[in-house]
Amino acid sequence: MVRLNPWELVHLAESKGLTPRVFRDRYCEFGGILLRFDGRKGWKDLRACSQYIPNFGCSAHQGRPLACRLYPLGRQKQSDVSHYMFHGNDFPCLEGCPEVEDLPELTVAEYIAGQACENYELAQDAYLEVMQNLADGAFVLLLETGLAKSGDTQTLRMWRELGNAAPEQLATRLGTEWIERLMLPPLTQSRNPNTFAQQHYELLATQTQEAFSALKDFNALREASCVMMGLALHLGRGLGANPTSLVEHWITTAKAEGAVD
Repeated sequence: MVRLNPWELVHLAESKGLTPRVFRDRYCEFGGILLRFDGRKGWKDLRACSQYIPNFGCSAHQGRPLACRLYPLGRQKQSDVSHYMFHGNDFPCLEGCPEVEDLPELTVAEYIAGQACENYELAQDAYLEVMQNLADGAFVLLLETGLAKSGDTQTLRMWRELGNAAPEQLATRLGTEWIERLMLPPLTQSRNPNTFAQQHYELLATQTQEAFSALKDFNALREASCVMMGLALHLGRGLGANPTSLVEHWITTAKAEGAVD
């Protein structure tokens, strides 16, 4: 499971000499948030990543995403502090790749520095902020338009359905136009991840403002709120978050602000 954010998608495409759209359509699932694993079967009879070439290795190594750079470590950020961890008592790759025991021992900091993770971590954190901003848009459409005060009981239920939906179902629910806005921003400068994510969010904010600012009908406002929430959840899945847990947190917050379920 190699999940992607939009900045990583751009860099994977560049490493292959492809446009993000072509790379996405050829090698990704669910609109671009997941690398496809449809290569030749190998260890434990599992399919290899779409970027793996037998007897060569990763064909997109230079642009590989954070998940690949950190493996076998995982990363969690809380209160601006990053934590690195792995499951179990032994590194999970030892069984399939025992030759790694012959490599020099490194500290976690040395390993991460050697994998050139800094910009990829910045991109991950910047898109976590974009995710929250999109969710905030869903809150605004529910709480500041009169929708929640109207006695609406459907919106939170629909949010929960989005959080529990399978990734292909959520992508279909959002539709091609919004998925492409989320995963294929028309930006030419991709070197600085913070700048890229900020410009991407500004584009999304403009697009959602144009689409939703004139809405008055409560049914239309409910649908708009669900689009914003769906975008946040779909992006969150690409960042490695659990959409079900995310949406329950946001539902609890909305209830505290006066929404009803």
